[in-house]
Amino acid sequence: MPHKQDVPVALISGGTSGIGFATAKLLLKEGWCVVINGRNEKEGEKAKMKLRRYSSKVRYIKGDVSIVSECERIVNETVALFGGISALVTAAGYYEEELLAHVTEAAFDEMFGTNVKGTVFLCQAALPYLRKTKGSIVTVSSDAGLQGNVACSVYGASKGAVVSFTKSLSLEMAPHGVRVNCVCPGDVDTSLVDKQIAQSRQNAAEAKEEMGQHYPLGRIGQPEEIGEVIAFLISSKASFVTGAAWTIDGGLTSW
Repeated sequence: MPHKQDVPVALISGGTSGIGFATAKLLLKEGWCVVINGRNEKEGEKAKMKLRRYSSKVRYIKGDVSIVSECERIVNETVALFGGISALVTAAGYYEEELLAHVTEAAFDEMFGTNVKGTVFLCQAALPYLRKTKGSIVTVSSDAGLQGNVACSVYGASKGAVVSFTKSLSLEMAPHGVRVNCVCPGDVDTSLVDKQIAQSRQNAAEAKEEMGQHYPLGRIGQPEEIGEVIAFLISSKASFVTGAAWTIDGGLTSW
């Protein structure tokens, strides 16, 4: 039996790790019902059990957001579980550094499939429910969506598309009372950064310290720091904020 929606419900793609997981944890502590989505069922169930320490109102739905029918199913299953959707956070993301000369069509398709197609069609599927609740969307872009990064031309293009999509959708949804914003983090201490470091065969602690030297604040971000801004943006405290791209990058884009 679906729950009656007497508490707000958040659907978070990429909610099994990193920024999505940190956001889920914060929302559960604030009393939200939360559905986390990810492709890896084992990791998803593990993340759900960790989040259960904070609240029992968390569920995991397996699904690949780069497939349109999966976006629709993820949204429908969320509604079946909790009765509606008050907020959507599109934190599922794919990152790979590669010089354009070496980019393959398959790598391009995977990057845009997750980062752009997944964002667009998850939003599309959730819109009817968000209109009913006058809810909120937060997409996750990157500093690379606002400025150039070496060996990140395709990644930057995908994240730039997310920023532009967010701004356009915010205008489309404003008459319906649905707010749409995005966050643009710099490097964040997540599994994506760990994977990047592992490929370079550097010492993890030293590599993160070196990364931090490129930031005015002298360090990289923590997932919770991004999650706090996302939680604010979907809350009533940000009721007059829409169409905004929030940089959460320790000053990186201000150099």
